[in-house]
Amino acid sequence: MSELGHIGIVGGGAFGTALACLGRRAGRRVTLWSRDPSVAAAIAGDRSNPVYLPGFPLDAGVEAASDLTALAACDAILLVCPAQAVRELAARLAGSAPVVICAKGIEASSGLLMPEVLAEVLPGRPFAMLSGPSFAEEVARGLPTAVSIATADPALGRTLAGALAAGAFRPYWTHDVLGVALGGAVKNVLAIAAGIVEGRGLGHNAAAALITRGFAEMARLGQAMGAELETLTGLSGLGDLVLTCHGPLSRNRALGEALGKGTRLADYMAGRRQVVEGAATAPAVLARAARYKIEMPICAAVDAILHRGADLDEAIRALLARPLRREGK
Repeated sequence: MSELGHIGIVGGGAFGTALACLGRRAGRRVTLWSRDPSVAAAIAGDRSNPVYLPGFPLDAGVEAASDLTALAACDAILLVCPAQAVRELAARLAGSAPVVICAKGIEASSGLLMPEVLAEVLPGRPFAMLSGPSFAEEVARGLPTAVSIATADPALGRTLAGALAAGAFRPYWTHDVLGVALGGAVKNVLAIAAGIVEGRGLGHNAAAALITRGFAEMARLGQAMGAELETLTGLSGLGDLVLTCHGPLSRNRALGEALGKGTRLADYMAGRRQVVEGAATAPAVLARAARYKIEMPICAAVDAILHRGADLDEAIRALLARPLRREGK
């Protein structure tokens, strides 16, 4: 597997479309599958994705597909779908090409991280996990971006990094699949909290404290599960956390900001086609933390606000009233 000349992409959303742009920039043949036939038709006919990534013309070398069998002959398949759809779509993948999971979250029904889901669905299939601070629009524009590619096979990691590196896009490989997967899941929940801080007008001091204490929660859970601290402080952990908590293009942060301004979750989500991963991930993160007896008060507050009818101001007061303790705990 010296070169991955043909890359298949499962998912015609913003990030899948951005990775299609990246693949062509890297000189790869790209086949992009979309569940929505109208999106596939727009990509094939108009060379654009007006629904999920408007304003970015697509290279003629991006082939559109509305049938997953079109990806069977690809040299690698990027799974760029919502986390809750990974199991269903992975089960439909034919062939033996390595699968690169680009979904960030935890499966709500099972509590499994994305690599654990793939191992159940496609046992023995080579795979990797791609994650890191990477807004789709900026990847599509070719702006400087660095990500982590985690896989147990170092040769596969190097090959994938070489196949996707293009211009200012820099992939770094690591063996810590668990750490990369967990960081990408937990940061989405914390980004909702960061948005609430912004929407409620709690100030920059609170925003900085939220990111710092939120990372402490991520690190506690990650280390209890066996992830490496080096990974959690890297691109797919702290790096992605900073981006999604601070960056204006973050869907999770935008949801939190709306909640902070008094919008109800159901009203915010009504009519939206894009998934906000942190909403489904919050209870799954807490269930995982409970198994390891790890406290995650910020994530718990987000879950209570989203799914348990908690009053927003009361949840904030409860966090501020927690017992004082030595930093690092």
